Amino acid sequence: MNSAPGVLDRRRFLRSSGIAALAIFGGGALAACTSAVNQSKGGGDDNAQPVKGGTLNYGVLVDLVPANILTNTGTTPTVVGLVFESLVRYPHDKLEPQPLLAKKWTLAPDGQSITLELRDDVKFHSGRAFTSKDVEFSLRTYADPKWSAQLKSTAAAITGYDTTDPHKIVLTFAHPLGNIFDLLDTAPILDSETIDQLATGDKIVGTGPFRFVQRIPNQRLVFEKNPAYWVPERPYLDRVELNIISDSQAQLNALKSGRIQFADGIGYRDNENLDKTDDFRAIRFEGAELQLYVGANVQDPALAEVRLRQAIAYAIDRDRIITEVFRGAGYTLNLPWPKSSPAFDEARNSRYARDVPKAKQLVSQLPKPPKLPLAYNTAYSTYEATAQIVQANLAEAGIEVELVPTENATFVKQLIGAQFPGLWITDHSWAQFVPSTLAVSAYPFNARKNASHYESPAYVAAADSAWKLPQGTGPDATRAYQSLSDQLLDGLFLIEIGARFYQYGSTRKLHGVNWTKRREGVFTETFLV
Repeated sequence: MNSAPGVLDRRRFLRSSGIAALAIFGGGALAACTSAVNQSKGGGDDNAQPVKGGTLNYGVLVDLVPANILTNTGTTPTVVGLVFESLVRYPHDKLEPQPLLAKKWTLAPDGQSITLELRDDVKFHSGRAFTSKDVEFSLRTYADPKWSAQLKSTAAAITGYDTTDPHKIVLTFAHPLGNIFDLLDTAPILDSETIDQLATGDKIVGTGPFRFVQRIPNQRLVFEKNPAYWVPERPYLDRVELNIISDSQAQLNALKSGRIQFADGIGYRDNENLDKTDDFRAIRFEGAELQLYVGANVQDPALAEVRLRQAIAYAIDRDRIITEVFRGAGYTLNLPWPKSSPAFDEARNSRYARDVPKAKQLVSQLPKPPKLPLAYNTAYSTYEATAQIVQANLAEAGIEVELVPTENATFVKQLIGAQFPGLWITDHSWAQFVPSTLAVSAYPFNARKNASHYESPAYVAAADSAWKLPQGTGPDATRAYQSLSDQLLDGLFLIEIGARFYQYGSTRKLHGVNWTKRREGVFTETFLV
């Protein structure tokens, strides 16, 4: 297993908790955009000199589902990263917000309000000036259940908006929000004048470096350079085209032939081989880990029995999945937290080490379970490979499953709507943020309504206790996260497999690729030579 190189260790994270109750000041226009990320960038020779112009042809496995634009699923992170911006941005390796559309801010000592000073030189792609009212509109929209945004509960906890000054906004909260910067990093600033057309995909208007130009469903999305972007002389590229190439081998062939320069769906083994060549490379989105898991609908009579879920947890060969499917680009987990998280706990994380005899013993205590459906998303080959290993692992323990291949749009709908009848395999995100965000926001984990139909007053209480802290770090937060972890291990409605680093295939002619913690591509500094 490979651990994440360069990630922030837990003690360093805790020492960085002084963000609350302090004013954070931004630098100049360019620094606010590029230094906000402040990480190593992927692609080509880092010593290459920027070149203006050109088109980035980018292969993506799935088309945009416009109604899912705020869900962080499928291709939405790519589109959001091109068109939209948020108020702050986290760097890859820590939870220290950096200025973006907000220049500086002050979080009240009691954690129940924040004052943000906004840039006064930002315009939407329509030419309209960005003001504090746009922040209010965007956060209220993000809180609207219609959009199924994963941090909507945190947005809904904002009870007051003071927009008297067009370049300053004061947000008041119903209670302290230890994850407020997660929301400010995540929620895109939306255009109120075109919001209805955003849901249909007819217009996608933001303040970001690229403007939406065209969408041909299941074929292509086209974006052009924003000539009025607030960062001078950026972006370098004239155009970005997202080409829907729904087969990983076809993406690989398109990359090698030069039809595309960047690809999101090439398999781990092929990326491993690309990295050994002179002309291509794999770019690993470090700091934006995805966590692979098996979900269980606990309304199913067999899966309602926690001992069966424990048997599944003991039976899974996590090491094999990380080694074979992901070529070692990750590490095994029993809990969702990556190694950079303040909630990461090695002892708790090893509770369900692979133990087939233990799994068999648990199964023997129960009535023979029926054949269980195990759904996976067919858009990504890694899910099928993982499902086949899990199927074989569970058979060893006396648990029979039937694989249910499910196309992407249907799979996402079932996840958001909690419609899986039995088991499913997919990734979750958000664990790389403040830990409380996962338990009060993410579809699989939300303590009040989750994809597993799992209900537990103790889990709700643990999630709320972690969420309502004035700060997301420090001794009180650590204790809260330990309680939250114990609830997840005891309830086991989700069975973690491991963290994996998302990888993209790239030509070495591509330089300056960056990303957010949500895997949104940041192409402000990207260029081709």
